[in-house]
Amino acid sequence: MGSPEKGQSSGGFFAAMTSGLSAFSNAMHRSVSGVRAQDGMQVINPEGGKEDAEEEAQRGRWKDEERDSYWKLMQNYIGSDITSMVTLPVLIFEPMTMLQKMAELMEYSYLLDQADKCDDPYMRMVYASSWALSVYYAYQRTWKPFNPILGETYEMANHGGITFLSEQVCHHPPMSAGHAENEHFAYDVTSKLRTKFLGNSLDVYPVGRTRVTLKRDGVVLDLVPPPTKVNNLIFGRTWVDSSGEMIMTNLTTGDKVVLCFQPCGWFGANRYEVDGYVYNADEEPKILMTGKWSESMCYQPCDLEGEPLPGTELKEVWHVADVPPDDKFQFTHFAHKINSFNTAPKKLLASDSRLRPDRLALEKGDLSKAGAAKSSLEERQRAEKRNRDAKGDDFVPKWFDRTEETVATPWGDLEVYHYNGKYTEHRNTVDSSDAIVSEDVQSIEFNPWQYADLSE
Repeated sequence: MGSPEKGQSSGGFFAAMTSGLSAFSNAMHRSVSGVRAQDGMQVINPEGGKEDAEEEAQRGRWKDEERDSYWKLMQNYIGSDITSMVTLPVLIFEPMTMLQKMAELMEYSYLLDQADKCDDPYMRMVYASSWALSVYYAYQRTWKPFNPILGETYEMANHGGITFLSEQVCHHPPMSAGHAENEHFAYDVTSKLRTKFLGNSLDVYPVGRTRVTLKRDGVVLDLVPPPTKVNNLIFGRTWVDSSGEMIMTNLTTGDKVVLCFQPCGWFGANRYEVDGYVYNADEEPKILMTGKWSESMCYQPCDLEGEPLPGTELKEVWHVADVPPDDKFQFTHFAHKINSFNTAPKKLLASDSRLRPDRLALEKGDLSKAGAAKSSLEERQRAEKRNRDAKGDDFVPKWFDRTEETVATPWGDLEVYHYNGKYTEHRNTVDSSDAIVSEDVQSIEFNPWQYADLSE
């Protein structure tokens, strides 16, 4: 085989496979389009072929009357970014917010601990990139998380020595910032999703900046994830696929990982598969990586042609944890842990996502109460904005500061928010006081509008 092109995951060991799969998937998507008469409609059965599309269109979680009514509304938005412009029914939601979903990346944080302790610079990238990939198993859930209210927060403790905090820092466009830290690493993210509604599918572009600092050597890693497509939003069974490149760069040394997420083909061929290489600063391949983001990742040292070194073998670096059987929302055990008050720190902020009445009602299966609570929160948010506008006030996040830095991403520019350290000071003060028992925590009324007043 030929040597992989510098910085590209499409050569060497995986060259012929990658190019063939891309053409295969593109043909599959073109063949299945046009199943229904409506413009923009496309129904894809990931487990079948083009002849299954009409039957697949009748499946899914929507009742016929709800589905047709919703389609009449949504077809007006084809080609648009619908991140925050459309009010959606709670029947497609999961009892979790986007701020909590950000915390799911911490499930396999032990991989970052291993990266920090690792002396081999290339194995360090294997551990770190496997951590970045591991969350995609959770991201394949087909339920939509709640959009956070401006000023809403999420705190997590009691997991691997990690303190995690996320905050909704902007409403239009929706932007979140997050910070996590333990003795081995610090994680910082600014996230601003951009979407494109295509009729029966939605392209999701991760406009954001993710940085990880490994504390032992001060190494800084930058992550650019691939886009995601949500298929069969209205007609058919909803499913999620990610295809394209994930690039993790060591900004300190110049080493990097390029992982190619393979697109799903006919009858599920190559679904979930990921292949790529760890490159040194001279863009020479050092380690090949292969696996499935739904199952596990393996690695093997390679030569400059991208071929496995003689006398070496594939070794597993990450494997997905066991999941609850037949879970209604496809939650992992860690997702349930995120929702639990057992991971809440002392004196939980009243702005915490766990306390949202719509989320709590949905968790208990009361869709009517969840819908009413969601509408009430959204109306309160609009009222708060009118009050701020009348006073000439601007919303200022408490735990993150907007910087002057703007970064370019493959999908648009991003204004960067930086963790300001105030939460650490607040937490140190609270942790030295008496704890609030879980029963008292759960009785706190959700209030993202006054949380910044720490004198209360």
